[in-house]
Amino acid sequence: MPDTVTNSDGKLRCIWCEQLPEMIEYHDQEWGFPIDDDQRLFEKLCLESFQCGLSWRTILAKRENFRAAFHDFDFNKVARFTERDVSRLLEDAGIVRHRGKIEAVINNAQRALELIEREGSLATYIWRYEPEESPDFIPQTATTSPESIALSKDLKKRGWKFVGPTTVYAFMQSMGLINDHAQDCVLRPEVARARQRFTRP
Repeated sequence: MPDTVTNSDGKLRCIWCEQLPEMIEYHDQEWGFPIDDDQRLFEKLCLESFQCGLSWRTILAKRENFRAAFHDFDFNKVARFTERDVSRLLEDAGIVRHRGKIEAVINNAQRALELIEREGSLATYIWRYEPEESPDFIPQTATTSPESIALSKDLKKRGWKFVGPTTVYAFMQSMGLINDHAQDCVLRPEVARARQRFTRP
């Protein structure tokens, strides 16, 4: 099965774009580019948790609603959410109304503050799990890795929730810890250059 598709502009992209404008925009402007901003890292880990059992297209369509509901994923604010906030969010039709996942975001915001106090920043901690680049690596053939398993295990040990190895691997793909664009994808070399320029925290 092919791992790329030719879009209307004649360029090859990862097949998961599905030739949908909003997915192509996300693919071209965000997916795989390295990020070291703690708030964005926290947001993406939360959104990947919400995606469990759903499609990324569903989450992407609701992303602005999620941002409004969770104060742009400012973990300093989310960590102070109460049961009243949980009730409010369960009534919010603009997001995924799953009590366990909503409570996990609040819990994980509290755990993020603890982690930052110990490690300095989320970025410093997360980028320690960047895999070494291997010439044998074949893009888009895995859903977990030794590094995603290790990061998932350590996050759970620290009290984080909804951070299984597959969720963490998807997070690592999207935040640029791995260049998992297909070999023929037009964005693969661009992401590779961005990763070369990127200063690890």
